Amino acid sequence: MIAWPDTRLLKLFDIELPILQAPMAGASGSAMAIAVGNAGGLPSLPCAMLSAEQIREEVGLIRQHTRAPLNLNFFCHVSPAPNPESDARWKTLLQPYYQELGADFDAPTPASNRSPFDNAACELVEELKPEVVSFHFGLPDAALVARVHATGAKIISSATTVAEAIWLEQHGCDAIIAMGYEAGGHRGMFLSDQLHTQVGTLALVPQIADAVDVPVIAAGGIADGRGIAAAFILGASAVQIGTAYLFCPQAKVTALHHKALRTSTDSQTALTNIFTGRPARGIVNRIMRELGPISAVAPAFPTAGGALIPLRAKAEPQGDDGFMNLWAGQAVGIKHELSAGDLTRQLAIDALEKLARH
Repeated sequence: MIAWPDTRLLKLFDIELPILQAPMAGASGSAMAIAVGNAGGLPSLPCAMLSAEQIREEVGLIRQHTRAPLNLNFFCHVSPAPNPESDARWKTLLQPYYQELGADFDAPTPASNRSPFDNAACELVEELKPEVVSFHFGLPDAALVARVHATGAKIISSATTVAEAIWLEQHGCDAIIAMGYEAGGHRGMFLSDQLHTQVGTLALVPQIADAVDVPVIAAGGIADGRGIAAAFILGASAVQIGTAYLFCPQAKVTALHHKALRTSTDSQTALTNIFTGRPARGIVNRIMRELGPISAVAPAFPTAGGALIPLRAKAEPQGDDGFMNLWAGQAVGIKHELSAGDLTRQLAIDALEKLARH
């Protein structure tokens, strides 16, 4: 019988397959979580863009349809102080697009928000008792971490460097996601805001595995059995997969995002701060090309997206994806035509076959 070479994560999370579904805010919900959970992986629910009632509703659906453990994911950034000057500079930079699309430049700018983990979110965790709680952008303060641990939940978070991994282990993580440069969506970086510090998955995973004692979860550019097998050989105990799940029917991506995913290749993504104010990897579109993917004028996370909302509202109904985020990782060229459950199972089968030959 073929066995996984490292079973620490299987035991830690009480799951059958060492595959974590990445919590992709806005793109995944209860349908994907149920499918992944029933296939034996660890399902995740992204909570940063949901209200408390929405989280309760989604968790209720997941609990009703799968007995799998559940990961609730939260952002733990610090909300920025209001900065009208920065907001005005950013909107002025976008003014030509307002004029082109016929959007009302003088109307109040819509709010673009992501809720950080706070006392209210912690009370929700204490109420819902997920088996795993994951964080992005570090960890919340020590008192909140202690309260989450007191519920019995395992805590994980993303590290984009060895230094971040060591910090996370020292501050209470039960396992660490080694998030390579290839990964789609927001970078989990929190000890530095400099993009030159970011490391590719192939180099990052073994260095983090050597530096910490807790299990390591590889993420970034992993979209098939070859990538999973490679992650284990590099020292990972599991993988977290995001972009590959965006092709599944359970994904909540828009029609334009889905089209971009279908037609994009490995070289068509870039890190950008334009859409939220924080670096995130997505498929290059018009505004990224014309402003440059990284803009010094973009306001602090998560406020940058507000001024883009009226542009997207005008462009998207016309089939124009030029002003919307199209999050995807560098493995976007590895495309699957499977449901989330079938994909989870097939990834595991393929990985085990590769490992058996190793």
